[in-house]
Amino acid sequence: MSVAFSLSVKYKYLLKIQHIDIKNAEVKMNEIEKYNKIISENNHQNQNKKTQNPKKFLFVTIDNLIANIAWRIKIEGHQVKYYVKNPDDKEVGMGFVDMIEDWKKEVDWADIIVFDDVLGQGAKAKELRDKGKLVVGGTPYTDRLEDDRNFGQEELKKLGINILPSRIFTSFEEAIQFVKENPDRYVLKPCGEAANIKGLLFIGEEKDGRDVIQVLGDYHKAWSKKIPSFQLQKWIFGVEIAVGAFFNGKSFIYPINVNFEHKKLFPGNLGPSTGEMGTSMFWSCPNKLFNMTLKKMEPKLAEEGYIGYIDLNCIVNSRGIYPLEFTSRFGYPCIFIQEEGMLSPIGDFLYGLAQGNSPNLKVKSGFQIGIRIVVPPFPFTDKETFEVKSKDSIIYFKKPTEGVHIEDVKLVNDEWVVTGTSGVVLVVCGCGQTMQQARHQAYQRIKNISIPHMYYRDDIGESWSEDSDKLHTWGYLIEQ
Repeated sequence: MSVAFSLSVKYKYLLKIQHIDIKNAEVKMNEIEKYNKIISENNHQNQNKKTQNPKKFLFVTIDNLIANIAWRIKIEGHQVKYYVKNPDDKEVGMGFVDMIEDWKKEVDWADIIVFDDVLGQGAKAKELRDKGKLVVGGTPYTDRLEDDRNFGQEELKKLGINILPSRIFTSFEEAIQFVKENPDRYVLKPCGEAANIKGLLFIGEEKDGRDVIQVLGDYHKAWSKKIPSFQLQKWIFGVEIAVGAFFNGKSFIYPINVNFEHKKLFPGNLGPSTGEMGTSMFWSCPNKLFNMTLKKMEPKLAEEGYIGYIDLNCIVNSRGIYPLEFTSRFGYPCIFIQEEGMLSPIGDFLYGLAQGNSPNLKVKSGFQIGIRIVVPPFPFTDKETFEVKSKDSIIYFKKPTEGVHIEDVKLVNDEWVVTGTSGVVLVVCGCGQTMQQARHQAYQRIKNISIPHMYYRDDIGESWSEDSDKLHTWGYLIEQ
């Protein structure tokens, strides 16, 4: 049962089933049995996506984030060439895709070029697009929406969207003095390239801000050279939720995507912050959350000719929506989970997007989740620990397993081998008509995988039962 998501009535019905799941175990089992066949058919379709019109794809990546999508596009029947800038990540994806050393020499060869990041990649994408090449990627403006947090907030403010009080600092001493004079709970977020070091994000818990003052002092001693600027943002209570959509240079492509990140290392949202430990999501018609936030960016994105995916992470509560930050590129591992939920071949979809068309995005109904499997020293950087504990470990599959997406992995003599430096290895996905079904499928798949010293969170998607009640009570998921 595939959908193009004009079927909003069916989607609302499925949400009602999700509430029944929580309250009535017997009904839950009946519904699971009822939809098992549907899920099986959807998964079968998803594993046999093939293009009827092969193209030449050139991927340009800084830190080798998108090897999995390049591999999937190759499986669909397209030709793929893949460039990695960071020397520490050049082995990632090796054996899965054809690696190259100079992407500029392949521009004329390519039918379409895909940039996977911000940090200056938008300028390259725009230059090639202006020359007539088909490109998925940003612009200097859309890069800045993410790289310069304060700029992104000000752009939202211009559109009449509520933003939380925040301030950018370039001095740790000045920030410490600010918190002393304005005691409160704050979130400390590094800006620019330092924002990629997710372990540095700190969410204060003390009402007087004394824990933030302590962390600012520690960062001043250890990280002042690597964090030239950072943001202090007022903490607020609510549900953290992100809304995103693909953009074809002129308008958004529907359905939209609603997703929930799980950034802490341990279950129960404990421990240090990471880039991501897992994400739960669903596709939807435009809803109140989207229309009150990201939809308002459509004219500006059209003016820029932006082509790609853009996402806005928010905190919502009964009082309103408060956007936190843009992701003006593919999200990781978000795009892997989205691809798992697509019935349209992603290569064909991206090619149509780059042409400025409105390609038909067919997706699975229900919910998808993705769980990251990691190894030491993640989420920290420790080359010696990685070399001793994790590098070149074999990934063993007890039986063939679907829904597995690669991150820092290479293919050697038909064996999947851990490589790179980060310790981020796989994303294992599950799909289902309810969140519980998606969770069950993903965690059953993980049982078939063995990697020395592997670890993962066992509660991805678990909070949906409570969060969904709040979001529906507040009206943010109502389709409009």
